[in-house]
Amino acid sequence: MNRSIEQGYKMFTAPRLLRASGIFMTSKYIRNYKQFGTPFWHAETTTGINIPKVHTEQTTKAYSSQAETDCSLDNATYERVCAETLDALSDYFDELMEQTNDLPGSDVAYGDGVLTIKLGSAHGTYVINRQTPNKQIWLSSPSSGPKRFDFVTSSGDNNGKWIYKHSGESLHELLQLEIGNILKNQTVNFKQLPY
Repeated sequence: MNRSIEQGYKMFTAPRLLRASGIFMTSKYIRNYKQFGTPFWHAETTTGINIPKVHTEQTTKAYSSQAETDCSLDNATYERVCAETLDALSDYFDELMEQTNDLPGSDVAYGDGVLTIKLGSAHGTYVINRQTPNKQIWLSSPSSGPKRFDFVTSSGDNNGKWIYKHSGESLHELLQLEIGNILKNQTVNFKQLPY
C-alpha cells in the first residue's frame, strides 16, 4: 500500500476504533499524527488500553519583535488581575462618558464581572466580561465582533497584557483604536490602564 494512503487509512480508522472503545481522540492528537506521522501513545495501566498522549507544544509565540509567553495563572492571580483590569476600565469609561456630550443615551454599568458600555444607537454596546473557567476576558464589540483575550507576559515584563492570540493585539490597543474613532473630539488613552 502507498505510504500516504496507508497513513490516511490509519488516520481514518484509528479514531473510529478508539471511539468504539469508549476513548475520545482529541484534535491535537490527530494534528500531531498528521504532522509527525506517528501517534503519541501512553499506556493506561488501569484499563490496559492504549490512549493518545497529549503532545505538549512550546507556549512561546512571537507576535511582535518581543517573544511573548502564555501565562498560566493560578486562580487567585487571575481573579486579582481580572478585577484590576475591569475596575480600571469601568472607571475610565465612566470618566469618558461624563466628559462627552456627543453620545446621547450612553451608559456604563459594571457588576458581577460584566462591564457593559452603551454608546447610543449609532455606535452600539460593548460588553467586556471575565470568563473564569478559561481564565480569559471576553469582549463583544459592535465594530470588530467577539474576541477572547488571554493574559500573556512579555520577557522582562512582570505586568503582562490581555492578548487576542489570533492577531496579537491587546485589549487596550483594540479599545484605544475603536473608542478613539468614536470619541474623536476627546483624548482617549487606554494604554495608561493596568494590563
